[in-house]
Amino acid sequence: MKKKNVKNSSPINGYVKPGFEKVKNEFVKNFDERGELGAACSIYLKGEKVVDLWGGVKDHQTKELWEEDTMVTVFSSTKGFSALAVAIAHSKGYFDFDDKVSTYWKEFGQNGKENITIRQLLNHQAGLSTIKDLPIYKISDFDTSNIIGELEKKKPVWEPGSRHGYHCWTIGWFISELIKRTDPHNRSLSDFFREEVAEPLEAEFYIGLPEYIDDTRVSTIKGVSSVLDLFKSFSTFPISLLFAFMNPKSLTSKSMVDSKNLLAHSNFNTREMRQIEFPSGNGIGLVRDMAKIYSEFANGGINLKLESNTFEELKKNPEPTKNGFQDVVQTIETAFHLGFFKPLETGSNYGSPQCFGHPGAGGSFCFADPKNKVGFAYAMTKVGMYMFDDPREVALRNAFYECL
Repeated sequence: MKKKNVKNSSPINGYVKPGFEKVKNEFVKNFDERGELGAACSIYLKGEKVVDLWGGVKDHQTKELWEEDTMVTVFSSTKGFSALAVAIAHSKGYFDFDDKVSTYWKEFGQNGKENITIRQLLNHQAGLSTIKDLPIYKISDFDTSNIIGELEKKKPVWEPGSRHGYHCWTIGWFISELIKRTDPHNRSLSDFFREEVAEPLEAEFYIGLPEYIDDTRVSTIKGVSSVLDLFKSFSTFPISLLFAFMNPKSLTSKSMVDSKNLLAHSNFNTREMRQIEFPSGNGIGLVRDMAKIYSEFANGGINLKLESNTFEELKKNPEPTKNGFQDVVQTIETAFHLGFFKPLETGSNYGSPQCFGHPGAGGSFCFADPKNKVGFAYAMTKVGMYMFDDPREVALRNAFYECL
């Protein structure tokens, strides 16, 4: 007997501009048909907010409702905001993308890393993806300030520039130190992003939650607790990736699997994890402000005084290595460019080649579409089991573009 869909009674709030009703319809369907618990979606078009929706619960245990000012953790979507900070630093003339990292960070230039360029590092081509060779024993070890010395000692696990592989956890730390080493004020990434991006745009997004933000404003994540849980949704993951996760000797496992389970989704509900600077994964903010930030960049970064040469760099197509677009960590084809996850016909083809953004574990996704001048953001509390293109997010994205 076919199981009927049970309507979800979760309240939906916000609005859509006339002409974008399809987005709201799909947002409602996410709750009624796709198992959504709590989420928000916001979209800007040519600088105007045309979608601003939120609904469900922000805490699956207490059943507290998602409110207008509820913030959410976006996991790896944080990498995109870290990359936006890099774009601002480049625009200010702090470095060129083809400069060597060691030019600005002397200690980086050892053990085969002497000639790695900033572009190669940001494009996940540096061969510095592994974390099992790092002394990480507690959550605080993931804070940028506690890990830099170990990153300086690392030796590439492949010839830099010859291939690319997702630097899942390490890329954020490298970006943070690059910012600090090149910024005349030696600011941390958290401070740099706040002062150069968030505050000028009057947007709430933090890489490391400030003390003055109360935890009650942040939604709680309902996620998975171990790699074994991935097999419960094996149909959503490439088989090659699942087996690579389970093989402790694989590059995938060494790069993405936290053997002490410190990065379990439940830990992201703790103040300890929320407050550190972990640029690869603990960004927290208002979804509408995430869209607002990407909208600024989609429209050329005028308010942030983004130089046109930087904007043109962001819009460029990703370039394959001699290994093509095969990601040696994720075992699938992906495209990275200057810290961003780019559209790829054989991967996540989420828009025109000009688009730039980043997905996050569980389904969140934020990106800029310069061609159509769109800033898009979606985030949720219930972790989905997709590497990217979660059906809930895709439904909203597709509905929006159908409206265009």
